[in-house]
Amino acid sequence: MRYDIYHDISRFSDLDIYLFKEGTHSKLYKHFGSHIMKRDGKQGVYFAVWAPNAKKISVIGDFNSYDINSHHLKLRTDNSGIWEGFIEGLKEGENYKYHIFNDFVNHNADKSDPYAFYAEVAPNSASKVYDITTFSWNDKKWMKNRAKQNSHKTAISVYEVHLGSWQRKVEEDNRFLSYEESAFALANYLKEMSFTHVEIMPITEFPFDGSWGYQTSGYFAPTSRFGTPSDFMKFVEIMHKNSIGVILDWVPSHFVTDGHGLMNFDGSCLYEHKDPRQGYHPQWGSAIFNYERNEVRAFLISSAQMWLEMYHIDGIRVDAVASMLYLDYGRKEGQWLPNKFGGNENLGAIKFLKQLNSTAYASNENIMMFAEESTNFPLVTGKVSDGGLGFGYKWNMGWMHDILKYMKNDPLHRQHHHNDLTFSFVYMYKENYILPLSHDEVVHMKGSLINKMPGDNNQKFANLRAMYSLMYAHPGKKLLFMGGEFAQFAEWNYEQSLDWHLLAQDEHKGISKLIKELNKLYKKEPALHMYDCEKEGFEWIDENDYSANVISYIRKSDKKEENIIIVCNFSDKPHIGYKLGLATSGRYKEIFNSQDKRFAGWNDKSTKILKTKKEKTHGRDFTLEVVLPPLSVLYIKGV
Repeated sequence: MRYDIYHDISRFSDLDIYLFKEGTHSKLYKHFGSHIMKRDGKQGVYFAVWAPNAKKISVIGDFNSYDINSHHLKLRTDNSGIWEGFIEGLKEGENYKYHIFNDFVNHNADKSDPYAFYAEVAPNSASKVYDITTFSWNDKKWMKNRAKQNSHKTAISVYEVHLGSWQRKVEEDNRFLSYEESAFALANYLKEMSFTHVEIMPITEFPFDGSWGYQTSGYFAPTSRFGTPSDFMKFVEIMHKNSIGVILDWVPSHFVTDGHGLMNFDGSCLYEHKDPRQGYHPQWGSAIFNYERNEVRAFLISSAQMWLEMYHIDGIRVDAVASMLYLDYGRKEGQWLPNKFGGNENLGAIKFLKQLNSTAYASNENIMMFAEESTNFPLVTGKVSDGGLGFGYKWNMGWMHDILKYMKNDPLHRQHHHNDLTFSFVYMYKENYILPLSHDEVVHMKGSLINKMPGDNNQKFANLRAMYSLMYAHPGKKLLFMGGEFAQFAEWNYEQSLDWHLLAQDEHKGISKLIKELNKLYKKEPALHMYDCEKEGFEWIDENDYSANVISYIRKSDKKEENIIIVCNFSDKPHIGYKLGLATSGRYKEIFNSQDKRFAGWNDKSTKILKTKKEKTHGRDFTLEVVLPPLSVLYIKGV
């Protein structure tokens, strides 16, 4: 078949070009890349690519036997650096690349399309023509009502999952589950476990399985490992039909240096900084975006916007924000360049993040933007109008670090590390936080969460139950990486399924039941979620009883009768008749005990009604006496 090329058709208006060059275009995916369309009634594919330093560009693929001289694009005359053309007769599914002619030595001339919607399965790297506009969505109910699911005032409990290893078909050569297979199995599981959202580790196309998706090559394409773009849309739809929100892990902080990718795209440093002190990440061996370049910011913002608009994604978790904010991140003295004011802040990245969040929230109703940010950078979740970065939530890496550090200690020594337990309460409302126990804590020889706990087997499980119970009672939304919900012993391995067989054992099944119960309580009890992000939701009873390894406090809602008393005993000894000071008299009962035998603990949950007595404790007029089992967390509510 003959495939003629024409240059009398374009998807760019003068306004599109202006906004692209200004860096404010947020929907470039509708213009760049490959698009099925008609010219004079004849179907074909329109191509457009940004490559201002190229001498010539041709589209190559199976259709022309990768002949670099047969289908040349034409450079626009408006100084935009955009090349475009229409190839008649091409259809959906065609493999293609761009061959870029230039005068640069050692330049890899065959490039994947930066705006491709679909790609060959790695290690192959050609882009594929695909129409993402034809999927018929059936999730109107979720989209209409998701404000309730994504509000700061509601329970948000996130299950972090790696689609390549959550479950595999071991009997079928250990193959991945497809998007659709994962969707049905995962949605049922998340409903059973009462999680509210799923966060998917990066599925933006990537060449190397061992990067877990964090070394991205295709910012507009879901990886073809698990299916087509429409298959991933179906995944999202199935989640929504089961009232599960979908959060996408997204990596605008760096990109792969593979030859077919963005690096040295047109022979020059187009997407990355030319100076390696700004354009190369020494820790990750990857390239860093040039956020000061308008067209690069528009590229990245358009990527985020596409996932939110075209895939109905409910939230985006921006990876490695700290590495973007600081010019000296991961670098030694002399390996970085200060900004124009002499500081270490990356002014271009700060501008990009503010623009990203402003655009995302303005263009999409009731979505969430998360920052994985590990420093004290101010106002990460502050409004852009107030000088903040504009994120909805920030990962509380400090809480994660401190609580794991505390829990690793033998209970005998915890009294000397009490500050690790209580310090997060000092700043818990400084930002809108999510409490993460993520994949980063169970890889690279760090061991699993259960193996971080001290003591014998029973004590390990009791400690883990107590830590999870504290997490759900601590202000902030929740995130738990897969496998943690049943205490997988082995460190996470991306090449195999989770150890689901462990659920046949009582201790592991007990952890699963505990997480399920905590998720239910977190959603059911307003005091546990209503003021996750506002100081009105918390009051200390006693944070200073370090000698007993106990802390106690009240989580609050708008109604006094909904308040919940939290008591945490991180000692390996019981405390009988432990006194809690309360402001008013009342009757109470346990609604949760992490040592409940239902969770393979050591005690039955008490059904006894507890009554206050007129006695001053903790500076309050009334006292409630409770029994604290060793290594336990109790939730107590008025009756």
